[in-house]
Amino acid sequence: MNTKLNKSDIILLTIYFIISFIMQGRDYYNRNALIREYFIDFPIEIFMIGSIVFLFIFWLIPKFMIKKQYLLFTIIGVFILVFFAGIDYVIGYWSGNNDWSKFPKPVDFFFKMIDRSTYSTAFPFALLLTKKFYEGQTQYLKIEKQQKENELKLLRSQIDPHFLFNNLNTLDSLIDSDSEKAKEYINRLSLIYRYLIQTKDAEVMELYKEIQFAENYIFLIETRFGNDYEFTIDKNVQITDKFIPTGALQALLENVVKHNKANGKSIQTKISISDDWLTVNNTISYNPNKESLGTGLQNLQTRYELLSDKKVEIKGSSNSFTVSIPIIKLSE
Repeated sequence: MNTKLNKSDIILLTIYFIISFIMQGRDYYNRNALIREYFIDFPIEIFMIGSIVFLFIFWLIPKFMIKKQYLLFTIIGVFILVFFAGIDYVIGYWSGNNDWSKFPKPVDFFFKMIDRSTYSTAFPFALLLTKKFYEGQTQYLKIEKQQKENELKLLRSQIDPHFLFNNLNTLDSLIDSDSEKAKEYINRLSLIYRYLIQTKDAEVMELYKEIQFAENYIFLIETRFGNDYEFTIDKNVQITDKFIPTGALQALLENVVKHNKANGKSIQTKISISDDWLTVNNTISYNPNKESLGTGLQNLQTRYELLSDKKVEIKGSSNSFTVSIPIIKLSE
């Protein structure tokens, strides 16, 4: 809860006191009260209510209640209620020309002041406290959203640092052996980096754009490794108006190449798309030179936790490995 007084707090209480001033004026008029009662009692009442509300919200609650010092909170709170209500009551008793011989005895006065102060301050106290609560909730949600965006940007930035180095090595060998394919390789590589730059701050991306990116990425893989890897994309449904986390498909393709090495037989990978899922299934031939830490898939799972209530599904068998990621539909 924000424990600082701001302009909107003052405006809110001012509106309340104006309405209260009008209503009390009507009450004073109906009971033929002295004119000085009205102009003395009301400012003193504002002083009482303002003092109690501000002390409770901006000092007592943050200092004692939040720290769970309940006994001190109760003692000091009761003292504040009795003290300020007592000032208001005594001045009001005087302004109304009341008989001092009938002034309440100490014990009666004590309980009367608690009742009087709680009755008078209940509504403005609840009004201001509720306002502060919702302001705090709004600020919390804003901070939570910013934190989520920062986490997503961090996860998006975790791209294999060897990616550029490996592709430059491939390109270097192509320039001497196949200049035409080298030109195509450069073109595909430039499209990939342009896409990465354009989408670096995007949390999700249209599925068809991710598929286009994957096709360029697959070209680099197949050019670099020859027949070691074979990819097919099975588009059974319309891929427009569907979204996945930006770079998710790249992470799944990287996972296939990183953890599998062809051993006389190419690694077959199929990308299937349905209404609600994108699935990558590949045959298994584990790469003995790569320690499986699962960082890429863990990264992807974490991103889905931040973006959706659906989870990544991972299934493995003796001869295949399957990862299914939920398709995000922003219109829902």
